[in-house]
Amino acid sequence: MRVERSTSAYSPSSGTRVEAPEPRGRVSHVSDEGSHAPHVPGEVGVWVLVLGEMSMFGVFFAIFMDARAGDRELFARSQRHLNITIGLVNTIILLASSLFVVQAVQAVRAGGFGRASKFFTLALLCGLGFMGGKVLEYGEKLHAGITPVTNTFYMYYYVLTGIHALHVAVGMGVLAFLRKVTRNSSRHPKIATVEACASYWHMVDVLWIVLFPLLYLI
Repeated sequence: MRVERSTSAYSPSSGTRVEAPEPRGRVSHVSDEGSHAPHVPGEVGVWVLVLGEMSMFGVFFAIFMDARAGDRELFARSQRHLNITIGLVNTIILLASSLFVVQAVQAVRAGGFGRASKFFTLALLCGLGFMGGKVLEYGEKLHAGITPVTNTFYMYYYVLTGIHALHVAVGMGVLAFLRKVTRNSSRHPKIATVEACASYWHMVDVLWIVLFPLLYLI
């Protein structure tokens, strides 16, 4: 037999029994738990794409390391002809671009779409600067007679940096799209869309952070 717990109380002044209010702490606790659910930036599909791209580059990196282990002298000798200054400047440019993208996403979350558009513009300019550096570097190599068929190291150099440059070009298209939609006062993007696009650009940055020391320094 179930016994109901009484929520009433006796008031001596009136001689009547007064109903006590229901406790509200438990209800608010449940709602608080729901409001603190973890937030995953962007969309699931974009994260699948990002993980797939990073896995593909991981395989490329492993193949490169295996080839270098087979002929360390050739790789070390060829590496000395790379322009570390351009590589370092491009690294700084991409890091700055990621910082601008982070600021842009925060501005969108705060409703400052005009400010976000300015940061996306700066990130896009960084992308142009990076591509300009790669064109300059490729020009130096070709002028010196260094091509993808010169040796194994330069074959990997052109392939890896070329694929990465293609990703940068796609990322610049994404940044141009974000710049356009945040400038349009009548049609602002959803935060999930902005986060998804930003995640792709951060992936491009992370890949170069691994690629730069792998090709230029180690």
